[in-house]
Amino acid sequence: MNPILLLAPVLLALQSGKPAVPPPTPAVDLPKIPLSDAQRAVFGDDLFERRFAESYAAETDIEPKLLDTERKGMLEVLKLIQADKMAEAAAMLQKMRTDASSAVIDFTIANIAFQKEDFSTAIDEYTRCVQKFPKFRRAWRNLSLIHVRNGDLEKALPALTKVVELGGADSTTYGLMGFAYSNLDKPIAAESAYRMAILLDPATRDWKLGLAKSFFKQKRFADAAALTGELIKETPDAADLWLLQANAFVGLGQPMKAAQNYEIVDRLGKTTVESLNMLGDIYINEGLYDIAVSCYERAMLKTPRGAAERPVRAAKVLVGRGASMEAEGLIGQIEKIYGAELKENERKDLLKMKARMAVARGAGEEEARILEEIVSIDPLDGEALILLGQYYGRTGDAAKGIFLYERAAKLEKFEADAKVRHAQLLVGQGKYADALPLLRSAQQVKPRENIQQYLEQVERVARSR
Repeated sequence: MNPILLLAPVLLALQSGKPAVPPPTPAVDLPKIPLSDAQRAVFGDDLFERRFAESYAAETDIEPKLLDTERKGMLEVLKLIQADKMAEAAAMLQKMRTDASSAVIDFTIANIAFQKEDFSTAIDEYTRCVQKFPKFRRAWRNLSLIHVRNGDLEKALPALTKVVELGGADSTTYGLMGFAYSNLDKPIAAESAYRMAILLDPATRDWKLGLAKSFFKQKRFADAAALTGELIKETPDAADLWLLQANAFVGLGQPMKAAQNYEIVDRLGKTTVESLNMLGDIYINEGLYDIAVSCYERAMLKTPRGAAERPVRAAKVLVGRGASMEAEGLIGQIEKIYGAELKENERKDLLKMKARMAVARGAGEEEARILEEIVSIDPLDGEALILLGQYYGRTGDAAKGIFLYERAAKLEKFEADAKVRHAQLLVGQGKYADALPLLRSAQQVKPRENIQQYLEQVERVARSR
């Protein structure tokens, strides 16, 4: 089996069409740009002078040589490999190998292991090759491919870099470097690598897609939108490109352009739970509540539908914006679709929203029933205790209201608000002096300017009585 084909599921589409040969262009006279002092200094550097002297020698040192005593044996090994007798070939190579033998023998053993998908052995053997012959470019290349295949990108990068240093750079090498850098959250390096891959192979879509993703990680949304736009022209039915460009439009603060992309993805039949939820978020922010609810409902009906967190959050936004009719419809669908799968905190959130909408309709008894249900589910729900205290305060059962406020005040997160509500109830009864300690305590826990003003007003009234 060809080892390169083993990488197809992991690598970014190594198989690609041949790039078109660009037409010849007429020569033009370019203006000469003078070297800066820093650039000129490079030519006097000791390392440069040594490298330049070495450049007179032919590049024959990237492949190890076979010893004369090894040639005949290797010919027999190659015959066995051609006959697909890998086990016999590997056994013969092991007999031939010594500490002083050529790295070619180690390399051939590594290749046989690679073809058998014995990647651990192959890594050990390729590593032995490059330790024995550090400029063995083919060994470095195959070692890098296995590391990428195994998802060990930290180890793949040094090997890929070595291939480039040894003059073996091609579009695949640069593309894989871009892939590795991108996944290691080094988007600037990924961008450089992908640009080189595109320069050498402009026909491969994956390198351009990788470049677009590197733009995203750098928050260069305009560049990402422009590049994905070019790719969409080439393959207009590629849903992943429409989604990628939609994300770029969101980053640019152009939500309705993003919505158009999500709608196109929907028409292509490639819509996802995430894209429908994103579309719902956009429409809800634009005040198109009925269309937004439709998107959330469709997302919930998809299989797998995901968690209920997203539609519950959307329902909260609708309630907060006073879109009660749409909120009631969405809450009803959440309860119908998820049923017993709802988490306890999600059920509580839905009940609280129902209570608030009941208050808006003036349905006090319904509000109390829902809040009592919330408190029965979670006796430590401070928000529900305070809302229920307000209800009993309004309906004339002050003692029960105070009892609920005192329960809520024992919860650190709700102490200040509960004491303010308690004080307001007492002020309503004309008990100004009793309200003052509660307000002062609330201000110590959570200082607020409006509560301070209220406290001062109550103090004035208390002194005047």
